[in-house]
Parts: sequence; C-alpha cells; structure tokens
Amino acid sequence: MKTKISISAWVVEDNALFQKTLMSLINDQKDMKCDRVFSTCEEAVETVQNAAAPDVILHDIGFSGMNGISSVEMIKGLRPKVQIIMVTVFDDDEHIFDALRAGATGYLLKSSTEKIIVDSIRDVIAGGSPMNSSIARKVVEYFSQNPKDSLEYSLSPREKEILELVIRGFSNNMISEKMLVSVHTVDAHLRKIYEKLQVHSRAEAASKALKEKLI
Repeated sequence: MKTKISISAWVVEDNALFQKTLMSLINDQKDMKCDRVFSTCEEAVETVQNAAAPDVILHDIGFSGMNGISSVEMIKGLRPKVQIIMVTVFDDDEHIFDALRAGATGYLLKSSTEKIIVDSIRDVIAGGSPMNSSIARKVVEYFSQNPKDSLEYSLSPREKEILELVIRGFSNNMISEKMLVSVHTVDAHLRKIYEKLQVHSRAEAASKALKEKLI
C-alpha cells in the first residue's frame, strides 16, 4: 500500500543541476512531494500570492535578480505559516542572520548530505529549526556576544524599513509605491510588525519604535 504524501515542498534554486537533485531527493521520499520548482525569486513570490502554499520551501540566497533574503521576507509576509529552509553556499554571519531575521526557520549549506536535507524537512515540520552544526555554533556565539539583540523583537530589515516609513507618516499606498510591492504585502508586513511589537495600531507601533529606539 502506497504511503500517503504528508509533506509538500517547493524548491527555489537557480542552479539547474542542484535544483533537479533536490527535486529528485524529495520525490524519492515516501512521505514527501516536490510540487513546484523555481529558478527565480520573482516567480516564487508571484506564485505564492496566487496558489496554495506548501509546507516547506528549500530556498537559495544568491540569484541574479531579487535575492533570497528579500524573497523570504515577502513569502513569509504573504504566508506566515510556511516553513523556509535556506540551502546555500553562504556561511558568513551577515547572510545567516539576515536570512533568519527575514523569517527562515532553518539554514543548511549545499554541502549537506542528502540525509541531513530530508531529515531537516521533517524536523522543521515537527517544530525544529534545522541547521548544520557549524551554522548553529555561529548562532550560539553571536547571541552570547550580543545578548541585547534578543530584545529587539527580531524585526527583519524589511520590517524595520516599513516601520521607519510609518513613523515618517507614509500611508500603506505610499509605502507600496516606494518599496515596489503590493498593498497586500505591506498589510501583511504590518500585521507581523504589530505581532512582534505587541501593539494594535500604526500609532502604537510608531510610539514604541521611537521610545525604544528600534529604528
């Protein structure tokens, strides 16, 4: 009897060979299926606006157009429940923490074994935050050296940018035009900002940001 598919996954990767490798790896699992693959972030973001989101997205960072960090921010703004695991060659602090702040739940290097990748997909569905041991070590060291960062509400760079525009009095439509995103995306980001800051309005968000010098 065939095992029922329980985990749907997308792959956002511009290297054709690695894209095919990830797709085949996922489809070889009895409990997973790779529903879609994308070679550009723009295509992935557009699709997630108009189609049912998967359970997990394996997402690269480096692209010729929109980069993976911006894509993750937009996807999480539109579909907060989707779990995103970065699969990339970048192992520097800037890329790691930008990805996590943008909303990625896991971070793997492309040198990871096939077992680590499939185990990470199951782990993130189970509520974990899968990372290579070297990446996890960087995270631990970073926060042990920068404990105050844990008090900054984990606002992503995009959320801070929107919050700054709110403070400057920009309407949602004005923010949409300035940032070249839809009003729907701005609304989604604002809801996430309110949730993180534990406020209920633009005025409260602006007041808290100014009082606590978040921007």
